[in-house]
Amino acid sequence: MTSTDRNTRPDRSAGPASGTAKGPPGSPGTRTGDGSDPSSSPEPGPRPTLPRRAARRLLAFARRPYLDRRDPSYRIRRWPDLVALCFATVFFWSSLTPSLVPRPWYLQGLVGGITATIGYALGSGLAWIVRTLVRRRPPEWFRTRCWQAYWLLSPVLAVWCISESARMQRQLRALQELPPSLTWHTPMIALIALGLLLVALFVARAVRLGSVTLIRLLGRLLPRPVAFGVGAVLSALVVLVGVRDVVFDRGIVDIADRIAEATNGGTKDGIERPASRLVSGGPGSLVPWEGLGFQGRNFTGSTPTRDALTAWSGRPARDPVRVYVPSALPAAFADDPPFAAQARLAVRELDRTGAFDRAVLAVAGTTGTGWVDPNVAEALEYMYGGDTAIVAVQYSYLPSWVSFLVDKEKAGQATRALLDAVRERLDALPADRRPRLVVTGESLGAYAVEASFEGADDLLASTDGALLMGAPNFSPISREIRRDRDPGSPVWRPQYRGGAHIRFAQFPETDLARPAAAWEHPRAVYLQNASDPVVWWSPDLLLSRPAWLDEPLGPDITPEITWFPFVAFWQTSVDMAVSYGVDAPHGHRYGAGAVDGWAAVLPPPGWTAADTTRLRAFIGHRPAAY
Repeated sequence: MTSTDRNTRPDRSAGPASGTAKGPPGSPGTRTGDGSDPSSSPEPGPRPTLPRRAARRLLAFARRPYLDRRDPSYRIRRWPDLVALCFATVFFWSSLTPSLVPRPWYLQGLVGGITATIGYALGSGLAWIVRTLVRRRPPEWFRTRCWQAYWLLSPVLAVWCISESARMQRQLRALQELPPSLTWHTPMIALIALGLLLVALFVARAVRLGSVTLIRLLGRLLPRPVAFGVGAVLSALVVLVGVRDVVFDRGIVDIADRIAEATNGGTKDGIERPASRLVSGGPGSLVPWEGLGFQGRNFTGSTPTRDALTAWSGRPARDPVRVYVPSALPAAFADDPPFAAQARLAVRELDRTGAFDRAVLAVAGTTGTGWVDPNVAEALEYMYGGDTAIVAVQYSYLPSWVSFLVDKEKAGQATRALLDAVRERLDALPADRRPRLVVTGESLGAYAVEASFEGADDLLASTDGALLMGAPNFSPISREIRRDRDPGSPVWRPQYRGGAHIRFAQFPETDLARPAAAWEHPRAVYLQNASDPVVWWSPDLLLSRPAWLDEPLGPDITPEITWFPFVAFWQTSVDMAVSYGVDAPHGHRYGAGAVDGWAAVLPPPGWTAADTTRLRAFIGHRPAAY
């Protein structure tokens, strides 16, 4: 043993090491290895109960109501950013304000979740910019007080705002002639909004973590700036392709297409193949009944008979002509360009049915599914005792919202080809033998008609009248009229060039009752509800306050409506989904207003105001044909 070992080895003969008292354990002189006196240590007690442990944790959280990242190198923050959360909360509160039409509680939760997500993204971006530019951080006590204020105030204010939104929704319902009763689930609205926000936050953080991981891996092979640029581009491409090609095209659009295709092959209950040779799908028709599609069969299979028209008017009537050309053409026309082939087939059907010998020939624009408003068609046929012909072509069987996203241009192209072919055939007839040419359409069908002309002057010069209802905001002629309206007239009821040829109406019975001397032919009537979200929806709502919120407001718009960036866009988008949940003349409902519209545009000889009133009552109270 070396001297070093002897010097460092403890001397066991001396008894216990220094610092350790003699005596039995637990005696007054005994101390533990850490120097503490076991007699002064508390006796081990029972484990705290679960409620007590929960209360302790809650108290600790109340003292410091947020968590930080365990390590600064963490890429994903464990706890939400306070600025982003405040933005999300304010956006959620803003979404609770009323919009154009009443909406159910579950759609309010949807709007709240979407807008809260947008608010969180904006707040998070702003906070990141501030942290990048300002290195100094607020003191701990300040952060704690801010978080405590948020947790204390936000739930209380959220409950109050949701309760107030229920009150405002009831007022809007009364304004639009709906029963004031309303189911408004405050907890469910908050939970739906919170759930959507959490899902969006999870997806965003997953994308961010994936991007950071990709950049780190590329950094092993490439210089850091190059790795960052390549990783950012690849991540953006993956997100873009995933959203556009997978979620939208192969998901939403494919599902909508399959559902619409299956529907297009059916027939509405009560609709049967017509016995009249004067309609498409009937005897001798160039278009087989099976090939008309769902909306085509509804349109031609519900044509009123001569007996029905005679019974209503008490005067001899004729069987009306209805021609419909589907998007799927018969084999004999399949080789021609689609729209030209449809137009050629439509003109041949018009010739076959004797349509050019009628008093009025109407070209109807169709919606995405190929729908033609039965009220518009029947109002014209009852008014003229069946001495009419109506022709329409189907450019798609998809719902209008899908058609708008994927093939909106087809609406104008198909309708314009039809109008050109019809006018060419009319020009070949002697002037005194030509029927009066009118155009009509509702919603996307109104856009299809407007897109067929160069402007308002071309519309008036090329037709003998027009009746358009609920034209979408992107319709070119409607936009032209609203832009160039007479000074002082509101955008929801624009007066154009003194109302000499074009007039707008929401309550046509009174809005169109103007001195006849001021009405010149040809005439165009727009039925446009101030509360119609289809008319006012536009991407501009994201960042621009719309003119339809300027004073004076429309007759069925609540004064508590407001505009907030991004929020108004999503409110109006959801409004379109429930725009049929109100009665005419509100939302996207126009009811029997077509009767007053046709009576103003092109009344038959001898037609009186009493006839309009009687026909309006008849159309408004009988069940819709389809």
